[in-house]
Amino acid sequence: MNLTTPRRYWLTGASSGLGAALAEELLKSGVHLAVSARTVAPLKALAHRYPGQVLVVPGDLTNSQTVREIGEQIQHDWGSLDTVILNAGTCEYVDAKQLDASIIEHVVRTNLLASSYCIEAALPLLRAGLAPHLVGIASSVTYLPLPRSEAYGASKAGLRYLFESLRIDLAPEGIEVSVVSPGFVDTPLTIGNDFPMPLKWPVDKAARHILEKLKQRPPEIAFPALFMATLWPLSKIPNRIKLAIGKRMVRSSPPIKDQP
Repeated sequence: MNLTTPRRYWLTGASSGLGAALAEELLKSGVHLAVSARTVAPLKALAHRYPGQVLVVPGDLTNSQTVREIGEQIQHDWGSLDTVILNAGTCEYVDAKQLDASIIEHVVRTNLLASSYCIEAALPLLRAGLAPHLVGIASSVTYLPLPRSEAYGASKAGLRYLFESLRIDLAPEGIEVSVVSPGFVDTPLTIGNDFPMPLKWPVDKAARHILEKLKQRPPEIAFPALFMATLWPLSKIPNRIKLAIGKRMVRSSPPIKDQP
């Protein structure tokens, strides 16, 4: 690869929300982009709008074999990657009075284990790339426990630790690692939230902010700056008010628990 070749990115969770906005901003900048998500139609629409720039590699990223096949497809078509942005994720809320471990399992599998599968597939491609950069989308809520966020917060805290450890271990190879910790962003995942979302950002603004900051490759991008100050009171409200905030929020039927 020479310096005139467009950078090659792999973006997960590219079909909607923050991922779709990131994809649009990246493609407008001229990069070549491999896009993954379960839903194929939006990925094909991107390929139609940006001919020659998009490599569609869809699939369920919680399936390790599927992720290996995606890595093999990128290897076959491109041979390397320069930047990987692991954005795919989900959020389900927990009712501690009726604790359902399958919800926690589902969220951890989607947010943390799937990311580890993607990292395994991506690292050989990044090692062959130019100025390689690995980026993970975590969350500012990992700084502070919030009601009903046991599954989501634990998965994103695990993701943060994974990336921060990788930053140390990959530094000798010249692979830089960044963690992005946004506050509330206006996406299809958050639109159904039944509680106040202070300082919520439009998704396009969030995408532009992230990509602008990533140019400097900081260890972490956390925004907005006042997010924690506004979030702290929410973590301290009395339990009776927490319960009044809204009903138990499970966006989809949790998977069947793993069998021993």
